[in-house]
Amino acid sequence: MINSRKKKNIQKLIDSFGKHKDETFDFEQIDKYFRNKDNSNSFQIISDKTCNDLDFNELFTFTDRTTSKVGQQFLYNRLRTIPTHSDETTKHEELIQEFTDNEKFRVEIQQELQKLNSSSAYYIRSIFQDQHIKAPKWFLIVRLLSFTSILCVLLLPINPQLLFLLLAVFVVNMGIHYTNKKNIFEYTASIPQLLKLNKAAHNLINFSQLKAITPDISESISVIDKVKRRMSFFKLEAKLEGDMEALAWGVFELFKTLFLLEPLLLFGVLKQLDTKRSEIENVFSFVGQVDTLISIASLRASNKNYCIPNITNTKEAIHVNEIYHPLIPNCITNSITVNGKSILLTGSNMSGKTSFIRTIGLNLITAFTINTCFAKTLSTPLLKVNSAIRISDDLMNDKSYYFEEVLTIKEMIDASENAKPNLFLLDEIFKGTNTIERISAGKSILSALTKNGNIVFVSTHDIELADLLKNEYELYHFSEVVDNNNVDFDYKLKEGKLKKRNAIRILEINDYPKEIIDEALEIASGLDKKQKNE
Repeated sequence: MINSRKKKNIQKLIDSFGKHKDETFDFEQIDKYFRNKDNSNSFQIISDKTCNDLDFNELFTFTDRTTSKVGQQFLYNRLRTIPTHSDETTKHEELIQEFTDNEKFRVEIQQELQKLNSSSAYYIRSIFQDQHIKAPKWFLIVRLLSFTSILCVLLLPINPQLLFLLLAVFVVNMGIHYTNKKNIFEYTASIPQLLKLNKAAHNLINFSQLKAITPDISESISVIDKVKRRMSFFKLEAKLEGDMEALAWGVFELFKTLFLLEPLLLFGVLKQLDTKRSEIENVFSFVGQVDTLISIASLRASNKNYCIPNITNTKEAIHVNEIYHPLIPNCITNSITVNGKSILLTGSNMSGKTSFIRTIGLNLITAFTINTCFAKTLSTPLLKVNSAIRISDDLMNDKSYYFEEVLTIKEMIDASENAKPNLFLLDEIFKGTNTIERISAGKSILSALTKNGNIVFVSTHDIELADLLKNEYELYHFSEVVDNNNVDFDYKLKEGKLKKRNAIRILEINDYPKEIIDEALEIASGLDKKQKNE
């Protein structure tokens, strides 16, 4: 029976490799490790704004193939932070290849990681990231009451009258015991899971290939082991509550109340854990890293059209060959070279401009964080990724669309003046204002953003912008084919600016009244003649 269950589990792990997860994603818990981690030494922390623009949560659900909740939280943090350097890339790539080629090795490790797949494992990070509750100033009374209970029990056979004192102390202890319940509840999930984490790490270092990930991991595991005995109390507590063994639970609860074991052990354990935060995080990171590398191997196994990026020291040069957006089914691939100039895209709505900009941004983030790109080849310098794509009115703070856009682009201008080079992604700059001011402000800002080795990808409907920026930007466009009563998009990137205009024709094939079409064509023709004369 046990062997049969084990075999089914092994087969399930084998079958899941290279497959999407079929589960719900609790982002409220998944991102907590990232939100509380000090990533100030990283090259860039990807902002919430850029994540929203690039559909980061959807990217994460697509990318995440982790086995444990620890690995899931670690992977999320990794995708949100671009490291300053990647000295460990070669070592990690060797392990990813080993996980891909050696099924037995991978499954044995995943079996260990599975033990941390409970939602309670999300709370491990709170032990080394959050402030622990402190013992009250009157905590000495707890020790005295516990000692009194022990003394009464020991002397009761000699002096039965001590039973009255014991009952009186028990009543007081009961009040303290149940008052402390809210404190103990905070840790009945995290501390038992910490024990599982340490045990999993202990088992993982038996694989010689994994020791190199964190050279000092054995020392960290040993430090946590020293608190293992006291923490085991919380493991027993969780087990009894989980099994619902009423009689055993009742006896254990009576015992804990009489001797005030919960507050004594809780604050004793927390005091010790408070001094071991770095070791706990070290073990957390080790297990998370192992799980993340398996996840990357699984991601690559499910996407045959991927590449390992070439991160160069050449400024202002990006080369991508057959790049695509992994979240778009049957996505059309495109190729582009950026060298010395930024990129300005023109084209009608739905032709593919914004999707292409997102494709570039998303692929550079995965290149810098998990060393994986969805393209045939990709070469790029290390860049900070900033975007202004999905902007909306902030009604709660009484900010208009235009004002929100002004603030977002001001942040980009400030970032463009820093020493670190940037990739700026913009969609329809200043579409919240009138044509003349939009083009005027857009030209000056887009020129400013290209300075200091920065690269800009921007889309626009304003052909005038393309003419004004042709010395600083390479011009590309997406277009559609309007034939009879059909509008077809090929989603292929083409050189030069858009010359065909099909907006009025699309109105016509959608049965707009003839008088509207005729007037629109007449006005468009007049405006074209006026522009040529100017």
